[in-house]
Amino acid sequence: MNRLWWLRIFALTKKELLQFSRDIVLVFAVVWFFTVEVFIAGSGVTMDLNNAPVVFMDHDRSQASREWISQFKQPYFNVLGQVETQQQANEMLDKGEVLGVFDIPEDFEKKLLLQQQTSIQLQLDASNIILGNLGSSYSSLINAQYNQQWMLRNMKIVDPGTIQAPIVEERQKIRYNPEGKSTWFMPISEMMTVITLLSLFLPAAIVVREKERGTIEQLSVAPLSPFQILLPKIIAAEIIILIGVALCIFGVVGTVFQVPFRGSLFSFFLVTMVFVYAVSGLGLFISSVSRNLGQALMVSFMLLMPMLLLSGTWTPRESMPEFQQYLMFLSPLSYYIDIGYSIILKGATLDLMWLPLLELFALGTVLFWFGIRQFHRQFG
Repeated sequence: MNRLWWLRIFALTKKELLQFSRDIVLVFAVVWFFTVEVFIAGSGVTMDLNNAPVVFMDHDRSQASREWISQFKQPYFNVLGQVETQQQANEMLDKGEVLGVFDIPEDFEKKLLLQQQTSIQLQLDASNIILGNLGSSYSSLINAQYNQQWMLRNMKIVDPGTIQAPIVEERQKIRYNPEGKSTWFMPISEMMTVITLLSLFLPAAIVVREKERGTIEQLSVAPLSPFQILLPKIIAAEIIILIGVALCIFGVVGTVFQVPFRGSLFSFFLVTMVFVYAVSGLGLFISSVSRNLGQALMVSFMLLMPMLLLSGTWTPRESMPEFQQYLMFLSPLSYYIDIGYSIILKGATLDLMWLPLLELFALGTVLFWFGIRQFHRQFG
């Protein structure tokens, strides 16, 4: 590669960046995704149960039932009051006004005083399975605590520490996110999703814009190889996305949500460059099957969703069917998620992550040359 070759690459890259800066819609979209979108995901999405609306049907109306109800407090539950009939309860569940209805039987306190087993029915709205599971888990924990309090009261034990009995004590040492803050997880996850979307869409958009202007045919007949035509577009997309990542980290993730960046910033940007390179091959493929920006965006979303579902962000690899676990090796995002979280929250170094990084680069090279081949078949 002589000096002229590099001058052509530099000139074409400069052209792509200049054209992007003149496209106000694309510039606004990139800034929006890396700032407002990440902020909304970090502040508006939580993995905790928060003010879940519930009501009670207290048929016993005893001191014991009132004590049981009093255990359900904010910030986890928001008790809206009592309902008198099952019909009222069903209507509220059908309309989605409450997450659950607790039905306390008439002989609740009587059976407890007679040391007999009694039960409370929870009618749960599990249409949102995440909220349903959280509501079930939290209410089971509250019920277990109430059972312990009732048992100690019957045994006339005021201080549980005075019980002379062997117990198993669990001492937890939670690393990397000791307070379990979802505001550390969600902004990083959304930032990586945005990077994935733009890595698919930006290269495709740059090439499709050339198609719409009719300049792609001029480039294809110029003394340039398909690699020389497409490489500047990938470099331009890399530069744009890395600037967006810097804006996101320093302006939103680190400043607003106070997410600690324990690893090397240089390592994370290097890994991001490799990831964008890997996904951009699919972006070139998108450009070869799209005639306009609308089609490019639609195909980008079609490819984005399988990558997200096979990334391990929401479902661990071990919980997936066996054939999907093998498909995860074809998703560049699965490598990026593992490496990215390890660098940001765990402070991992590249000497620990070199193997998945090498695998990501190899997969990216295959996808990149696939994209170039599709371009060459269309315009070669």
